This record gives sequence, C-alpha cells and structure tokens, in this order.
Amino acid sequence: MIPKIIQGGNFSDHRGTISYVNDFKFTDIERFYIISNSEENPIRAWHGHKLDAKNFYCLSGSFKIHFIKIDNWENPAKDLRVETIFISDIDSKILHIPAGYANAIESLEKDSKLISFSTLPIVNVGDDDIRYPLDYWKTNGE
Repeated sequence: MIPKIIQGGNFSDHRGTISYVNDFKFTDIERFYIISNSEENPIRAWHGHKLDAKNFYCLSGSFKIHFIKIDNWENPAKDLRVETIFISDIDSKILHIPAGYANAIESLEKDSKLISFSTLPIVNVGDDDIRYPLDYWKTNGE
C-alpha cells in the first residue's frame, strides 16, 4: 500500500460551512490525537511506524507532511526519497500513510492543528515507536 489522499469537500450556505471527507472509513481506527507544534519547533520529525497506519486531517492552519518509505528500520538509507503533501483547513482532505513509513509534520502557520487517526491500539505503541533525528533526512524546505 502507498500513501494516498482521500479527498473531501466543503459545503457553505447562510448557516455556515461543513467540511467533510465522506470516503474516509473509520473501520480500523483505534485512537486519535491532535497535534499543535510550538512556534519555536514547527517541525516534529522523524517518527516511524512498522505497524501503525496514520491518517492526518488539518483542523486549522496548514501543514506540510513529509514521509519516507523505510528500507531498513535499524539503519535506513540517508538518501531515501522524501515525499511531501500540503494540507490545510481550507482543503478538506485526509492524508493516509500506511504502515512502513516515517513521517515529519511541519506546521506552516501559528496555531495550526492536525488530527491524527491511528490504527494501532495504544497497548502496542511501544513496539512500534521508532524515532530518527530531525536532520536524518532533508525535507523540501531545508
């Protein structure tokens, strides 16, 4: 499986706006959390998951989500291709990153918020939490 965008939309009328992603299924979702990076550290990187798939939706502001398919969990190549997707609260979409990838979450605006839906139960997270230094791979903006 490869990362993909699940496109949604927005509907507005005199009552306000509804944002939606009707094609996103919650079948395998075990938990969720909301990410707000600090202004001093606008990028949270690199976090790998052998088993957990991630689904990111921007609640406010905007983000660049960088991701890499890991070739070797103990010693990944430093020249792996970094892919980047831009998401914002204006464009209603979910970025699905399957298991087997590492990601970096870069907030682009003050007070940006991102919700992450995860597929791995919290009791199994310790076995799946793989971290790499921020400078292990270069993102497009570096």
